[in-house]
Amino acid sequence: QVSLVVNVASECGYTDSHYKALQQLQRDLGPYHFNVLAFPCNQFGQQEPDTNKEIESFARKTYGASFPMFSKITVSGAGAIPAFKYLIDSTGEEPTWNFWKYLVDPNGKVVKAWDSTVSVEEIRPYVTELVRKIILKKKDEL
Repeated sequence: QVSLVVNVASECGYTDSHYKALQQLQRDLGPYHFNVLAFPCNQFGQQEPDTNKEIESFARKTYGASFPMFSKITVSGAGAIPAFKYLIDSTGEEPTWNFWKYLVDPNGKVVKAWDSTVSVEEIRPYVTELVRKIILKKKDEL
């Protein structure tokens, strides 16, 4: 599977546009070959203050989010969880705000990272290309 790992926040200026686009991407490409992996984070601007249950409820009710939502975490600095340390080490790109996006191929290799200012629509071609490669490979194996 291709994964787009994103540190999300419910009260950020990027919340509405990103959640809508992430859900559309999930709807278009998931869940067999692709998943958005959402990691709530309150590290930047205290914009994810709620509990894990409240965060998930907000995303599901407001945006129809059907992708996996993980527990609230720290994504950068000394307290960063191992998964984000790996993403940062692989790309040299450390989140400085909410909605950083890391594209991970089916082998776990981090392909690329984008900051908050880059829209999901701008990165859609990169995601689509990786998913296309999986589908073509499976087709060849049939």
